[in-house]
Amino acid sequence: MGQEKETAGDTIGVEPRTTNTMMGDGDQKVFEESKHLGTLDRKLKSRHVQFLALSGAIGTGLFVGSGQVLSLAGPLSAFISYAVTGFNLFCVINSLGEMAAWLPLPGCVPIFATRYVDEALGFTLGWNYWYQFAIGVPIEVSVCCVIVDYWNNSVPKAALITVFFVAMVAINCFPVRIYGEAEFAFGAIKLTTIVGLILLMLIITCGGGPQGDPIGFRYWNNPGPMNEYLKDGALGRFLGFWKVFIQATFSYGGSEMVVVASGETENPRRNIPKAVRRVFWRIAIFYVLSIFLVGLCVSSEDPNLLNAIDSNSPGANQSPFVIAIENAGIKALPSIINAVVLSSAWSAGNSFFYASTRVLYSAALDGKAPAILKFEKFGVPYGCVAMTTALGCLSYLNLGNRSSEVFFWISNLSAVSTLIVWASVSYTYVCFYRGLKHNGIDRNTLPFKSPLQPYLAWFSICFCLIVAFFNGFDAFFPGRFSAKTFVPPYIDIPIVLALFFGYKFVKKTKFVRVQDMDLWSGKAEIDALEPHWPVVKPRNFLERIWFWIA
Repeated sequence: MGQEKETAGDTIGVEPRTTNTMMGDGDQKVFEESKHLGTLDRKLKSRHVQFLALSGAIGTGLFVGSGQVLSLAGPLSAFISYAVTGFNLFCVINSLGEMAAWLPLPGCVPIFATRYVDEALGFTLGWNYWYQFAIGVPIEVSVCCVIVDYWNNSVPKAALITVFFVAMVAINCFPVRIYGEAEFAFGAIKLTTIVGLILLMLIITCGGGPQGDPIGFRYWNNPGPMNEYLKDGALGRFLGFWKVFIQATFSYGGSEMVVVASGETENPRRNIPKAVRRVFWRIAIFYVLSIFLVGLCVSSEDPNLLNAIDSNSPGANQSPFVIAIENAGIKALPSIINAVVLSSAWSAGNSFFYASTRVLYSAALDGKAPAILKFEKFGVPYGCVAMTTALGCLSYLNLGNRSSEVFFWISNLSAVSTLIVWASVSYTYVCFYRGLKHNGIDRNTLPFKSPLQPYLAWFSICFCLIVAFFNGFDAFFPGRFSAKTFVPPYIDIPIVLALFFGYKFVKKTKFVRVQDMDLWSGKAEIDALEPHWPVVKPRNFLERIWFWIA
């Protein structure tokens, strides 16, 4: 079982042979083993991958959506919810990283589900994952329109939507190297900004602002660390704490796109593990620490914070970071931060667009999506780009609704989809773990061995399913039930069940037995490439620092 398979070519870009009636058993075997490799180019360099890992999904969920979490639940609840959800992401990304380092395929998630669990799950996961990423495109376009309104302008909203949306489509029509360079530039801006904001929040809370007023834990004492929601007392504080898990999940959604990109990454056996390890620091520093510090600087009852959500205040006024800066009396920074939030929102939407096309391409390679979606030119799956573009047209919902309503409605849909995908990924890893054990493969010999397994995966399965099923609890309180409160939290669950059981019924699929798991197809091709990837050594101290970063 452990013997290497026959290679299909010298590079990943070699197109698999096409089956026909004259194909012999040997050729059929080669085709089956190589079909998941696809024909995309491995043009993402180490620096592209590392910046995707550090900043790829940082966008409106952190810069804007965190304001809703703070105002609804209070600073302590916000801090704990982001910390716990961050740990859940840590579990998911480590599980996925171990599988992707073993077999780095384009958009690998649905293929892993097909091989290790059930074809029906691969089909369901491919389409749900595509939807999860693709729905992020209109979300970020919606927020871009809100942000631009910070500056007085008379540009029609339809024109703004078109500019932001068409730019995303255009970038994703170029070879992946162009996408990598764009995200590298935007990632550098985001990382610089978030580090600067963390330092600024620390200075403000210590009294280093123009007003010289030390804040400390003032707002934790009054109005308090945990806000009540729907009920008074301890129950109300718990309900407020529980309610914001879904928004915290949205903030982290898409963070695993660095693993989705493994099929287009140079030297994936080195770069993917390196990127996965850095996700922990992104969680701990960029999300959890920044939420903790901004919760010190801004009261959860700050009228600007509340009004920003209730009255659709323009631009970065929705961001608690900008509110903290304005309250501290700093005059020059709000417009600068607004521009950075705009670039971050567009960058996150661009990353979601890229990831959605690669997941859909993976599903097409596996036969779980129409064959036309396998159409590729210049290393770009243009059929998948067209599908994502079609869904991205939901951005024009802003023309008939307030942008904030569109943002929060669609973000809830995206977050529930994220939870279901994460639970499925973790269960797929549990099956992969069993497959390794059954085949006598020592995990210490893997390109990347994630820690504390399979316990991390089981934690993520339980956490994701519990939050997904109970996140819409407030819809069942007296006087609160409506389509707006019930549909967004729960519509994705019947869709997923219909996809899974519908495919199972039509195709008569069965769950994969551990002895039948395909752990090997395509691995020999990756193994053959591994010795040829260049290993660049630093020549001086500055290069050593740069190679540590990228």
